[in-house]
Amino acid sequence: MLKDKIEPFYNKNYKILMLIPILILIISLAYIGYFYSKNNDFIYKDISLKGGISATVYTEKTVNLEELSSKLDGAYVRQLADLTSGRQLGLIIETDSTDNQKLKEDLQSYLGITLDENNYSVEQTSPSLGSSFYKELIFALIFSFVFMAIVVLIAFRTIAPSLAVIFAAFADVIVTLAFIDFIGMRISAAGIIGFLLVIGYSIDTDMLLTTRAIKRSDGSLFERMFSSVKTGLTMTLTTLTALTIGYILTTSPVLKEIFIIIIIALIVDIFSTYLTNTGILKLYCDKKGIK
Repeated sequence: MLKDKIEPFYNKNYKILMLIPILILIISLAYIGYFYSKNNDFIYKDISLKGGISATVYTEKTVNLEELSSKLDGAYVRQLADLTSGRQLGLIIETDSTDNQKLKEDLQSYLGITLDENNYSVEQTSPSLGSSFYKELIFALIFSFVFMAIVVLIAFRTIAPSLAVIFAAFADVIVTLAFIDFIGMRISAAGIIGFLLVIGYSIDTDMLLTTRAIKRSDGSLFERMFSSVKTGLTMTLTTLTALTIGYILTTSPVLKEIFIIIIIALIVDIFSTYLTNTGILKLYCDKKGIK
């Protein structure tokens, strides 16, 4: 059986395996620190969080996105495309500027078309409103994490297993954030909500693993953990499949942003839960004589 093959390998190497996610977390924290020193923030914020203009131009005219970005003083420009055919439907331009008239004139000059209410729409957010919204979302994220940690501590009433669950959730958020920063992804309010969902998604498998390991007595410790791994991986892989399909099929940038954040976090969670969390639990159970 697969369990019989894995058990001797795991029992021999679990201390080494549990260090892998910890090392990745340390590297991620270092990169986030480096990122903050360069950008004076932890993420690349989009217009909804820092203020500015988001304009949509509906045109099928082929455009060099980098050239247009430079013409618009470094504005972020991306293509709006049809899902099925991949045909360009338009352009989305995001800029820190709040001068809509100048942006419109610059676009008309570069594209060589007249922009009106039929082919041009714009959303504007003031810097003060964006900054205030960002602070409130970050507060909500921290508040949620703290209360999650309190609930976990109350549920298990022991430090080591509780810290293992909290570590996994913390690692999921931090490593995902570092990866998002590394690929240069801009985060909107939807992205912060995505990180809120990560906290919830990350602890379900950890709670399952910890509950079976320390609160049940049927079978050996490894058998109980192995059973929870099978159940947890089934849950995670099912969710990953659904989110990946959703990411591919949806045309909504908001949904794509939320989906990709959760997908990355779930992949990270597989390692933080089944390498580090299981290692901490085994050390704890061995010390307490839980077999």
